[in-house]
Amino acid sequence: MRFDECREGDYRIYVGALDAPRGAGYIAALVVRRERGAPTGAGDAFRDDSLACGYRWGSADEAIRYAMNRARELIRSRSTMLTC
Repeated sequence: MRFDECREGDYRIYVGALDAPRGAGYIAALVVRRERGAPTGAGDAFRDDSLACGYRWGSADEAIRYAMNRARELIRSRSTMLTC
């Protein structure tokens, strides 16, 4: 198991590479939280503990990279919806 986190605008991203429950490899997981002090307050904006339908990544780095990219896409799409 490996975890990473970063800040993206008003959001905090938490990602993980979890040992796959059935077989070798890792599954990707993420939580996107709105930071305190953001206009709509704090709270989970998005959570998924089995990204890509539980696809098994060959390495923890691949799973982390996928989860981080997916989180950034979600934040960009949500930001676009809020400005329209």
